[in-house]
Amino acid sequence: IEDIVGKSEIISVLGPSGCGKSTILKLIAGLEFPTEGEISVMGKKIEGPGMDRGMIFQKYSSFQFLNVIENISYPLIKVKKIKKNEAFEEAKYWIDKMRLTGAEYKYPHQLSGGMQQRVAIARTLCMKTRIILMDEPFGALDRKIRWEMQDLMAEILFFKPVREFTVIFVTHDIPEAIYLGDTVWILNKGDIHKKDF
Repeated sequence: IEDIVGKSEIISVLGPSGCGKSTILKLIAGLEFPTEGEISVMGKKIEGPGMDRGMIFQKYSSFQFLNVIENISYPLIKVKKIKKNEAFEEAKYWIDKMRLTGAEYKYPHQLSGGMQQRVAIARTLCMKTRIILMDEPFGALDRKIRWEMQDLMAEILFFKPVREFTVIFVTHDIPEAIYLGDTVWILNKGDIHKKDF
């Protein structure tokens, strides 16, 4: 993927189950390793998870014992070692962006599926990772909430860019891939076909 200065980009990845879409994300994330060849980010070989990459899973990934603001600020405090009050300020910015205002002190069991996924997205975005890996993040949501999440992602990543992102977005949904993606990769039994939009 070419690194284009001043431009955010979403690569949508389509393909049948078992063709390797999620494996590609895990390889880029450093959660798995290739049996041949190597993967590099910004010219550096991937040897494990890194601060330059964030991953959002289909399954909700919030800590059940932390509320929304604590969940979002958690990696800022624990990984980046930012003071709690500063981390909370950053989290509040993303709470507003993700339309979670009013839910700051709710726990995951008190949130809808769409809200829980917005918490996961906000937690990744607040880390200011250069690369965001999304593994069917809206797959478990009902159709209406899924459309809302697609619009929200388009708004954040395209119309009001905060910084440069590269997003690799795995989905089974063809309209979703075309709507969100600048480029669509189509995987089929080990072959990759690329289509620019």
